[in-house]
Amino acid sequence: MLSPELSTIQHELAAVYRLYAALARQMDPESGLGGQLLYAGRLHPDGCRLVRAANIAGAASLAASAEPAALRQAVRDGVIDFLVTTLDEALRILKNEIRKRQPVAVGVAAPPQALLAEMLQRGVLPDLLPPASVLAEPAPANPEEEAAFIAHGAQRLQAPPLSPERQFLVLEIPAAWAQRAADFDAQLLAHLAPDDHANRRWLRLSPRYLGSQARRLRSLECGVDAASKWIDWINQLPAD
Repeated sequence: MLSPELSTIQHELAAVYRLYAALARQMDPESGLGGQLLYAGRLHPDGCRLVRAANIAGAASLAASAEPAALRQAVRDGVIDFLVTTLDEALRILKNEIRKRQPVAVGVAAPPQALLAEMLQRGVLPDLLPPASVLAEPAPANPEEEAAFIAHGAQRLQAPPLSPERQFLVLEIPAAWAQRAADFDAQLLAHLAPDDHANRRWLRLSPRYLGSQARRLRSLECGVDAASKWIDWINQLPAD
């Protein structure tokens, strides 16, 4: 079970997972969102969570901020892979990674609304737009801009409703397995249904993108009864 000193991380991981669940509705079971562009909005806390979720889902993401402190924090936390100052610079990176169907996160040091206006002017059209819950300010700036994106096929993400019958479970890798995290992960994956593509992808890739504090944690969404079985299974794992 999750140790007390790590319990505060659970809320953050759950918040990222809810955004990942919204992206998972659009995912291909094998390739995820490879080849798709998400406009993630402003690099505030929820925007950063969305970028992390997009990386796990396999999408390329574009975000913006005119706040130097927010940009520096996003770089330090490993949220964005590249920090640039113009849309041209961002597009050079994004086009290459989208062509290869690889995830990449690009942050532009510019006001989000200015970036959106330039994207529309130049015909840079994302495949996915943030869910309304992520938007601390309207983006796009007005209904006409939003209609222009959606008319060209962009989809507004919507997180699936929370169910009282399901919970987000966070597991700490047992100390005896700390040096064998890959073996622990293999055991977890072996206990998941083959068609549970969202959880399988999350378990495989999320440790890479959730930050250093989460590297010795594993998480997934499951039913309440299944959560109890997962905890019992962890407690019964052999020490060697």
